[in-house]
Amino acid sequence: MTDYDDGRDDRGDRQVLLVPHAGRSANLEMAAEAAELLEGAGIGVRVLAGDDPSKLLRHPVLGKYPRFGHSPQAANGCELVLVLGGDGTFLRAADIAHSMDLPVLGINMGHVGFLAEWEQESMTEAIQRVIDRSWRVEDRMTIRATVRDNDGRVIGTGWALNEVSIENLNRRGVLDVVLEVDERPVSSYGCDGVLISTPTGSTAYAFSAGGPVLWPELDAILVVPNNAHALFDRPMVVSPHSTVAVESNPQTSAAQAVLDGFRHIPMPPGSRIEITRGEQPVKWVRLDAAPFTDRLVHKFRLPVTGWRGPRR
Repeated sequence: MTDYDDGRDDRGDRQVLLVPHAGRSANLEMAAEAAELLEGAGIGVRVLAGDDPSKLLRHPVLGKYPRFGHSPQAANGCELVLVLGGDGTFLRAADIAHSMDLPVLGINMGHVGFLAEWEQESMTEAIQRVIDRSWRVEDRMTIRATVRDNDGRVIGTGWALNEVSIENLNRRGVLDVVLEVDERPVSSYGCDGVLISTPTGSTAYAFSAGGPVLWPELDAILVVPNNAHALFDRPMVVSPHSTVAVESNPQTSAAQAVLDGFRHIPMPPGSRIEITRGEQPVKWVRLDAAPFTDRLVHKFRLPVTGWRGPRR
């Protein structure tokens, strides 16, 4: 496996940002073990405290490390962002890693944990790989969103690793929208919303809404209507060079764009959101060469009994 070269001298000060899911005591103990392993190898550790730092403050091990809030400066000077948690924790950590153009490594402490590279039972080996810099990086495609009001003024912008979810705020009615690809209308419908996803996000919300699984090596944008009332409500896979837009009817209800589940941009009636491929990918740490197929079967517990494989 090719070692990752971050441009730093091995004799210099190495720093890692540790991002634990602080909601479970077992996660904190695993995070403490990871921090001590890194510190024992001469690597400085800082901890992302999240919204409630009280549990970290009280912890006998984690409480001694520098704590940071959710901001790009939390990872300033670090060589890696290390996540111990589920997909939600990973996406928040990726927000910081992306802003500083740093690699991010996830170790699953949740349930499915599709975004994590390894599981918690392999954490010690994963930490040793970090210490030895025995890992490689692959780029994961991102998408960029721009929301404009009915007069064309920009309301907000943002990016996503998984998906941009356009969601109706009026639960008693439907959201009336027109879907557009490359400045041409495709279809209009009433719906609960529209999901626009990357290949990485195809196994998340878009999958739950009936979208297909896309292999992460594929460059594409996935569009999935969410509970649409229309004859044509099928998911679409479009070119990564396309611009996907969703316009809401000026007489429809207000909506919001939710990026990766936690960043929000308001969409008043008559607004328009435009989605393009992001200019900057996420640097995704890989510790092995296992194919995506194996990850898919393992995470979703797919039945493969009876498989005999190719005849050589």
